[in-house]
Amino acid sequence: MTQLIDGKVLAKKIRNEVKQIVSTMSVKPGLAVVLVGDDPASKIYVSSKEKACVEVGMYSEKILLPENTSEEEVLKVIHRLNNDPKIHGILVQVPLPTHLKEDTIINSISVDKDVDCFHKYNVGQLLLADKHTDPNELIVPCTPKGIIELIESTGESIEGKKAVVVGRSNIVGKPVAILLLEKNATVTVCHSKTVDLKSETRTADILVTAIGKPKFITGDMIKKGSIIIDAGINRGKDGLVGDVDFESCKDKAGYITPVPGGVGPMTIACLIENTLQLAKKKA
Repeated sequence: MTQLIDGKVLAKKIRNEVKQIVSTMSVKPGLAVVLVGDDPASKIYVSSKEKACVEVGMYSEKILLPENTSEEEVLKVIHRLNNDPKIHGILVQVPLPTHLKEDTIINSISVDKDVDCFHKYNVGQLLLADKHTDPNELIVPCTPKGIIELIESTGESIEGKKAVVVGRSNIVGKPVAILLLEKNATVTVCHSKTVDLKSETRTADILVTAIGKPKFITGDMIKKGSIIIDAGINRGKDGLVGDVDFESCKDKAGYITPVPGGVGPMTIACLIENTLQLAKKKA
């Protein structure tokens, strides 16, 4: 029988643990989220982050800037947040409007407040981490971190498994491949130029998808009994759907995440967890 990996349940457990720790702290962890423009999906996501902060007793600041805000103005906002002692974590919501240089803005965030591991220094730290790395010193990107925790929640070992990641973005695909390698999986990264994608995905004990193509992964593309983590989120006539065709995969997979209710809640829970980590490090 295929088992559903419920991200809502696991995320609630994380939030409750964070809430308990925050209640004992004299200085409350603070998260600032900067949103430039009116992207509907981003606005919903930012509101969810703010709600989660309030729920666990953290300080939350949401900065909404018009679509035409200049790069100089965005950098001024980040500079203020970098120097604000109430703020321990800063997240700039991507994608940004096309007139803004994403690399310049992301790398203006203080390394010590980079809550989603976007800064090139922290990405380098993640890549170079080994068994001697202090986990308290390492900030792990929220979505990849949540994906690993979802896999581990099944009770199945990652070590020695064949993992296939479909997608090579800097936000999900690349960092989750690094984390799977750290867990001693054998990792293959597939993308739009991969020849015969099906032959790769059908060998996967663990399949992670993050490509933004609705219902792209079908039942004939997966290995029987595999763990399927769907990090895609696509809005269509049927509402929100993932990269995985859930109906054709659900009876063949061993474990599978739903969309919505899988990776999404874990991303926000891990953001809260990372904010707490940065606040404790600062203290």
